[in-house]
Amino acid sequence: MKFKGIIFDFNGVLWWDTQLQTFAWKQFSEQIRGRPFSSEEITVHVHGRNNQHTIEYLTGSSVTGENLERLTQQKESVYRRLCLKQKSDFKLSPGAIELLNYLVLHDIAHTIATASEKTNLDFFIAQLSLEKWFDLTKIVYDNGHRPGKPAPDIYLEAANRLELKPSQCVVVEDSQSGIEAAQAAGIGCIIALGPADTHDRLSKLKGVNEIVESLREIPRELLF
Repeated sequence: MKFKGIIFDFNGVLWWDTQLQTFAWKQFSEQIRGRPFSSEEITVHVHGRNNQHTIEYLTGSSVTGENLERLTQQKESVYRRLCLKQKSDFKLSPGAIELLNYLVLHDIAHTIATASEKTNLDFFIAQLSLEKWFDLTKIVYDNGHRPGKPAPDIYLEAANRLELKPSQCVVVEDSQSGIEAAQAAGIGCIIALGPADTHDRLSKLKGVNEIVESLREIPRELLF
């Protein structure tokens, strides 16, 4: 089957920042509750999740409004400093530019569906020149008004912005919650991305059609 569009998760897919996110959240967790996240907590409550979910998990209570924004920016300011410290290594993931150039050249619909909030999205746009490849109005991010992954809402909205049915789209994801969201949205093809030592775990997740180590391995001619 050929597909008509592709939706990328951002963190861990287009920008390999898993270690930076893990470090920032562990540091934030120590500040909030006196101990860092465990590896299992990182997998279940951090990767692919929006900030509200993770902060509410940490605090054990509902967090909204100004308090949510304050805690979010407290954590994200640490994360953004870590990104900038990477200097020349703060760049799109291996194979990303080649794939994005291919999508633009062949006029294949594409966008991003990310759990990042607006401040971080603007940071990524500015630092990584995302406007070269993406219609910024079609990027879906955590605006605080829709359920985060693993709910399907973010992928349903991304497909809608591409003017496609979810079944006509490919999603590239690295997190369990993101894969669950794509599967719940009825996405036509889910590609899980991660290092080799994660492939056994990823293969066990419902809905995964393909597993790759980088965007270089996306079988573009077969999919589009």
